[in-house]
Amino acid sequence: MALNRAIVVDDHPLVRMAVRVLLTENGFSVLAESDNGLEAQKLVELHQPDIMVIDVDIPAVDGIEVVKALRRRDYAGIIIMISGKNADVYARLCADAGANGFVSKKNNLPEILSAINAGMDGYSYFPMKKSRAASGDKTEEKNKIETLSAQEFRVFQHLVEGLHNADIAKKLHLSGKTVSTYKTRLMEKLGCSTTKELYEFAKRNNID
Repeated sequence: MALNRAIVVDDHPLVRMAVRVLLTENGFSVLAESDNGLEAQKLVELHQPDIMVIDVDIPAVDGIEVVKALRRRDYAGIIIMISGKNADVYARLCADAGANGFVSKKNNLPEILSAINAGMDGYSYFPMKKSRAASGDKTEEKNKIETLSAQEFRVFQHLVEGLHNADIAKKLHLSGKTVSTYKTRLMEKLGCSTTKELYEFAKRNNID
């Protein structure tokens, strides 16, 4: 039996439509679509799709947390993550969460097909980083981002969104003291001494 039943999750209707058309024109059956992480998990339980194409940045529960939750429930389908954000950073986070592949929205969405095919063949699809012939400062900053743990990166994201420690603690189910520790640690790793510097760092590296 062909593994061709898919669910598409993205909060942008045009992106969902583009992915749906791409999949259906290439022999896949799109069972359902969603624009948020909570509904996406329910749809997986209901339909048990062979394939999920899911955006990293979606409401309610973000894509990375959805992947983690599904893998904890032993969902064995192919999960391809898509995002318009910093590919070097988010591809690693998606791989750590248990996704089979990552495709940047800034490239051609047809790469989703290559990622799915790789997953069907038992491989992962996380394209190698582009040549680091760019400025040394950019390379150094990317290296700093890669030193962050997954939880430190989550706190970093929420700080950049403008959330206070108490709000982040509630969102991540942590104590305020733990969030404060993560904040201190990540700022040291990134070489930022003020929140303003943290915002500027995030903007330079397409982190939001």
